[in-house]
Amino acid sequence: MGNYRNFELATYFVAQGTEHAERERLEKDITFFEKHMRLDKVYIEAYRDGSFASEEQVRLVKEVFEAHGIKTEGGITTCVPTPEGDEPKQRLFNTFCYNDEKMLARLDKAIELTAKSFDAFIIDDFYFTNCTCDACRSQKDAYNQENGIKDGSWERYRIQKMNEISKDHMIGIAKAVNPKCKVTIKFPNWMESFQETGYDPQTESGLFDAIYTGTETRDPRHTDQHLPRYLSYSLMRYLEAMAPNRNGGGWFDPFDCQITEYYLEQAYLTAFAKSRELMMFCFQALADSMNVPALGYQLEKLDALLDNLGTPIGIPCYIPNASQGEDNVQDFLGMNGFPVVTTPFFPADAPTILLTASSFCDKGITEKLEQFVANGGKAIVTSGFMRLALKEAEKAEEMPAITRMTSIRDRGREVTVRDFFTEYADGRRGMKAVKGTEDITFSVMEFRNNATWAALCKGVKDTESYTMLARDTYGKGELITLVIPDAFSEIGKLPEPVLSRMRAEFRMNGIWLEGEGNVSVFPYDNDTFILYNYADSAAYDVDVLVHIKGAKALKMLNNVWWGPSEIKPLYQLGDEAVFRIRAAVARYTGYQIVR
Repeated sequence: MGNYRNFELATYFVAQGTEHAERERLEKDITFFEKHMRLDKVYIEAYRDGSFASEEQVRLVKEVFEAHGIKTEGGITTCVPTPEGDEPKQRLFNTFCYNDEKMLARLDKAIELTAKSFDAFIIDDFYFTNCTCDACRSQKDAYNQENGIKDGSWERYRIQKMNEISKDHMIGIAKAVNPKCKVTIKFPNWMESFQETGYDPQTESGLFDAIYTGTETRDPRHTDQHLPRYLSYSLMRYLEAMAPNRNGGGWFDPFDCQITEYYLEQAYLTAFAKSRELMMFCFQALADSMNVPALGYQLEKLDALLDNLGTPIGIPCYIPNASQGEDNVQDFLGMNGFPVVTTPFFPADAPTILLTASSFCDKGITEKLEQFVANGGKAIVTSGFMRLALKEAEKAEEMPAITRMTSIRDRGREVTVRDFFTEYADGRRGMKAVKGTEDITFSVMEFRNNATWAALCKGVKDTESYTMLARDTYGKGELITLVIPDAFSEIGKLPEPVLSRMRAEFRMNGIWLEGEGNVSVFPYDNDTFILYNYADSAAYDVDVLVHIKGAKALKMLNNVWWGPSEIKPLYQLGDEAVFRIRAAVARYTGYQIVR
């Protein structure tokens, strides 16, 4: 690595800054960063949204950074204003119309300038199109007709268009100007929307020299992207699975982070995912900002913790390339103690898997599911997945896979409850009555008594109960149906006994959590794990019980100032040791399992 043992630290210098950079001011700003952290690399942008930096200005900025021992690479942001004299086109964020020759000429000029100045550059995540002008609509209609697409959709046309632009322009021109030039595509944080505007990680990861991951989640209340903060971790792992060893790093920013910890958490989770590079966007927004000393204080601590951690592991959640469904539901689970890792490939060899409505975008998923369970696997499916599978089953002439596996049916009903019954999470016999603090609304999954066991967890309304966790046995394996609240954020508002019983189905490396929501567990393949309690205006320190099969003790890997470095079990429950751990708000702690 570079100045840190487990990652390189980078920042991004936008084109408007390059265009107007002055040596004295730049030296002053770099000195500010150097007081608090050790930069390894800077990406210097030559073009963004109509602003071209001159070759002289690019050389100036490169020279100053390199004099401080900071490596330089280039950057491009593919936004463009309306060409002079042309009628404006309706485009969000000034993204390119890739059927506009004047705009393409501007793009080619930006690529030539960047490739001439750098042997490597990265494309910021505006490399997509949302243009619906006459030319774009005409080309889309022609493409759809040629390929038998009758629904008028944009997805496949835009994917094809962006792949074409990538080959003929972004990559082709860069390498024509500079054969040594390596081009990296950064994928945005909005995974379930990629294909709508032309992103295609599966194809593009093969076209480009490397990929990069947007891990900026910010404050979800103030943004419209619907991004749980766990995404900073899960998307890194997803794209690492998509292009092993070619995912260059994670990119986060300080925008819409009204609470400082919201900014820092992006860095924490990006690091927990074992990112090769931590990219701080952008130099101009961070210069003379309190975020820099705050993050700088944490970098040494993160680096020391990462020294002890292996490869991240978790229950694999299958999200096929170019899919959408229950928008980021896996990340809402992850934020509440369900150790989930996402993968674009069906994890046939895993002992336990998670399928969501997004998984259903794989047209053969129910057959894969049936074979997986029949052969002895444990599949957990969300109510969103089950709803789509049952809807498909209604159209089938023969009994399809899902109705062979379960008696659950969806009649389109919903229920709102505040009271619950649940099995004890620790395996004791019987049911526990639990009162919640808020109303929770979810879909009614009907079932046939004694064909499906639906009393693992259930909501209660008056004199009737409704399953929230159900089990079917099939062949050598089992199918677990997890009913998700209509508002995914309410997963964390489920009463602790209900949440804990659900988590018990997600054991990873023998670990599962008992306690309240808003706490994540990040396990690794070398018998280590991290606990993290997310910051929020209403968050508070909590005690969680960590169940670990075969453990004798826990050794704390950091944050040992408040107690002993080794923790003994609170009690033993069969082959599980149960540890009481204090999860402090916004404080990550790593643990080594002693067996």
